[in-house]
Amino acid sequence: MAEEPAAPAGEPGGPVASGPAAGRPGRGADPDVAVAAPAGSGASAARAQTAADGAGDPVAAGDGLGSGASAAAGAERPVAVGDGGGHAAAEAAAAAARESHAQVVATLIRVTGDWTLAEDCAQEALVQALQRWPAGGVPANPAGWLMTVARNRATDVLRRATVERRKLRELAALAPTDAEPATGEEEVVDDRLRLIFTCCHPALALDARVALTLRTVCGIPTPDIARAFLVTESTMTRRLTRAKTKIAEARIPYRVPAGPALAERLPGVLAVLYLLFTRGYNADGEPAFADEAIRLARLLDSLMPGQPEVPALLALFLLQDSRRHARRDAAGDLVPLDRQDRGRWDHAAIAEGLAVLGRVREDGPYALQARIAAGHATARSVESTDWPAIAGWYDALAALTPSPVVALNRAVAHGYAYGPRAGLALLAEARAGGALDGYPLALAAEADLTARLGDRARAAALFREAAAQTHAEPERRALLDRADEALA
Repeated sequence: MAEEPAAPAGEPGGPVASGPAAGRPGRGADPDVAVAAPAGSGASAARAQTAADGAGDPVAAGDGLGSGASAAAGAERPVAVGDGGGHAAAEAAAAAARESHAQVVATLIRVTGDWTLAEDCAQEALVQALQRWPAGGVPANPAGWLMTVARNRATDVLRRATVERRKLRELAALAPTDAEPATGEEEVVDDRLRLIFTCCHPALALDARVALTLRTVCGIPTPDIARAFLVTESTMTRRLTRAKTKIAEARIPYRVPAGPALAERLPGVLAVLYLLFTRGYNADGEPAFADEAIRLARLLDSLMPGQPEVPALLALFLLQDSRRHARRDAAGDLVPLDRQDRGRWDHAAIAEGLAVLGRVREDGPYALQARIAAGHATARSVESTDWPAIAGWYDALAALTPSPVVALNRAVAHGYAYGPRAGLALLAEARAGGALDGYPLALAAEADLTARLGDRARAAALFREAAAQTHAEPERRALLDRADEALA
């Protein structure tokens, strides 16, 4: 998504690299689109002792509940319950637990200063919830229930570690009264925002920010994150540990910035969500990551009114994700935009995205991308798309946040609005200096525009060259199909 120039399908309207991927393109995007104190004092030792005592270590408690993506059902990320999602009660329990996860972790981190302790205790609370709620029903206050279980677990661990009494007193203050959390709504909101802004702090490397957000805010299991980053689980575990250690050693404050600092930091937070969505939306991505990005964007939209780029990003996600179920055929191959069954698009998501976009009164980078996505989502066909309007939005985006991929998308949009020669001329400008060298979708864009000029043999050669350079197998097959079609 972050890199969706155009060609194979002729949709230069996908999200583009104005965020984390801006500048040098990375791995290609989908050809369905145009182209396109962390460790805590003695708590860790206490956790080991607790497990030896038979009290049940939180991490070990989740090990028997499945692995990989399905582990989310039981332990770390309650997104699905059992095989195929389970019955309605189980799904409701999973959804309630998922929505409360970040709140519990964020509050425990604020009180204890121990990221690992907070994650472990929240995980154990989720395990218990997903064992009990399907049969007994979701409590009226899921967050309060989870906080009580997690708080009790943290209290036990801290007692064993004989840490200062102040932390125990603060944990005791979290005890809910009359089934309601003792902390005020404003404090709960601040805790969740604190967690997100801390995970996305610019002192951390971008990949570390994304991984830490996935693990701590979303509760996604470390093995799943490791697979998405193409590293081993042990490597990802070390990466997450280093990120938490950096937060402690650099004394990164656990707070939401205010005033000018908020304006400076918010784009970095949105860039992490943007990249997270991209990792789920790309041809070889993990769809659950896109779901989590949408969920976090919703959360930020509800917690940060008055920040126009937040709803703009949410609208962009919704509009882009609306095509999810039409992007592949029964064999799992990518379906180009011009051949997608638009009746299979998620029109409820499109309507919501348009409504959210309607609240945006300023045209920042994400708002412009959302307007481009809206132009595609509301067109009845590729031919009826308002290409001049889309080209104009790309002109504005290129002026606001210039990057090679934005320039590539702009070239394709102009090619559809004003003819393939106009597009090829702008494409040549975008490639000047070598910024798009080795980027397969730049070749695909040239191939598409060349085919429209009538040079089908050269177009086929370019499609095959693009396929040879791409890493994603679904994308490679789609490009080879285009090469065959060019010669048919």
